[in-house]
Amino acid sequence: MRSTLRALALTGLLAASAVVAAAGPAQADVTICQQYGTTTIQGRYVVQNNRWGSSANQCINVTSTGFQITQQQGSAPTNGAPLSYPSVYLGCHYGNCSPGSNLPMQVSRIRSATSSINYRYTGGTYNASYDIWLDPTPKTTGVNQMEIMIWFNRQGSIQPIGSAVGNATVGGRTWQVWRGNNGGNNVISYVAPSPITSWSFNVLDFINDVRNRGAITTSWYLTSIQAGFEPWNGGTGLAVDNFSASVSG
Repeated sequence: MRSTLRALALTGLLAASAVVAAAGPAQADVTICQQYGTTTIQGRYVVQNNRWGSSANQCINVTSTGFQITQQQGSAPTNGAPLSYPSVYLGCHYGNCSPGSNLPMQVSRIRSATSSINYRYTGGTYNASYDIWLDPTPKTTGVNQMEIMIWFNRQGSIQPIGSAVGNATVGGRTWQVWRGNNGGNNVISYVAPSPITSWSFNVLDFINDVRNRGAITTSWYLTSIQAGFEPWNGGTGLAVDNFSASVSG
């Protein structure tokens, strides 16, 4: 995707973030079709529909361990921004913090940050995205200044923000690294050369790589860890079957 077009779409996201609706504690198999509808699972994670870039219908079915896209009727040009970012997260995202979260936490205080993810893929144009959000301050609202994106899968002629700056080995895997700005925050993206369906990894590996690139310092704060999909076309059937994350200081 192109930076300028994504920046324009980000304006809609910022405006909409003020009206995110939070549902109560989740039961298994809850359907969310509201544009910014959310619920909680396992008493510690928030699942959000987050259809921020389109007026077309989108629904997700929330399970006890993740979610699946059950309806996706939108379509967006592949050189622009995606339709949405249905996802599950730990921490604070636009003022909605997951239950009992100890985030934001200063990077220098983090002793352990681990996560596990299981994706299920289908047809369409999308990326399977895993986001790590950081900011110089312990903010819980609005846009963070640093977005680390891990692309577990890329389908179609889409690309991350900015431009490719080389390859890197992080967490024992090789990634193509992209760097840019979407008009609201800096973005460093790690793109897998082939789809990854499941992985348990150390979140600090990516934070430390970004720090070594001079993009953040240890005085910055980790605010949330988020995983889901950014669809441009299709995507019905995409699922996060299992998500877990834990940060200790």
